[in-house]
Amino acid sequence: MSRVFIRGIGAVSPAGWGMEPLRAAIQQGQPLPVKELTRPGWKKPLRARMVPTPNPRPAIFGHTRLRRSSPISQYAVAAALEALGADAAKVNDGSLRLGVVFCVMSGCVNYSRRFYDEVLREPSTASPLVFPETVFNAPSSHLAALLGTSAINYTLVGDPGTFVQGLALAAQWLNETLVDGCLVVGSEEMDWLTADAFRLFTRRLILSDGAAVLYLRSDAGAIQCAELAGVTDPHLFRDRTGRARAASMLAKQLHSASADLLSDGLQDVPLFDGPDATAWAGWRGARLSPKKVLGEGLMAASAWQCVLACAAVQRGEAHEALVSVVGCNQQAIGARFQISSP
Repeated sequence: MSRVFIRGIGAVSPAGWGMEPLRAAIQQGQPLPVKELTRPGWKKPLRARMVPTPNPRPAIFGHTRLRRSSPISQYAVAAALEALGADAAKVNDGSLRLGVVFCVMSGCVNYSRRFYDEVLREPSTASPLVFPETVFNAPSSHLAALLGTSAINYTLVGDPGTFVQGLALAAQWLNETLVDGCLVVGSEEMDWLTADAFRLFTRRLILSDGAAVLYLRSDAGAIQCAELAGVTDPHLFRDRTGRARAASMLAKQLHSASADLLSDGLQDVPLFDGPDATAWAGWRGARLSPKKVLGEGLMAASAWQCVLACAAVQRGEAHEALVSVVGCNQQAIGARFQISSP
């Protein structure tokens, strides 16, 4: 496999719009404030950590493809533009073939809930304009149209480990020269429907939303950047016992004697933390646990793990960083990033 470099990163999170608010929140280490999320028919609201309203509103949100789009698309576009930087212009003028791997778990839940609500209330008046925004690949379509890329574009649906699979897929596209660069996007949006669903498993979990993006290229460029050193096998499971076994297998495969940073998925919720915590109980290096600060962002959360690991490597805060994603219902999988070398 030829080498793959992380040429840009971007994020939107409950900490704010951009990588700097995200890094600042993680460095501070304090859980972000929990907000109330109204659930129809209930007097007591749900709890969540939501992306704050941008102020000022980005001008790009006035683009035709974003005027009626749901937040999941807006988060993804903002993070993608941050990751691309000046290369966005090259994509638009056709001089750079840009692929997109868009990873989601819940997807466009806002419009899905709204559309089915309209159908249940009165099918004859349900708005057909709402339906296109309910499909899983709507956000990736908006992103590609806005950037002006007609290169290969996939939407991957699965548990949070799917984001790491997206990295492997992007690396494959680059190795096969199908694209010059590739965005790997993890994005989710908030809705009472999702928050209520997770509440059925445990009331301690705080759901959140946002996005994060890694911009991959096969050339390192002029500045020091992180390099994708490897992706583990996906260790699949079907139940709690299997999940613990998969986490253990992941830790054994991902562990590296030279690694000095671990970005994990712990969130102080025992029901979900157990396998990950046990698998990495012997870890003695530095550690990042973004969910403890930001909440359970599903696909966005595993993307936050990756961009924070890459940022630490790029800034010289870590020589080699490991990302461990023990998904909620499918797989345990991980990635390793290191400082790029000539």
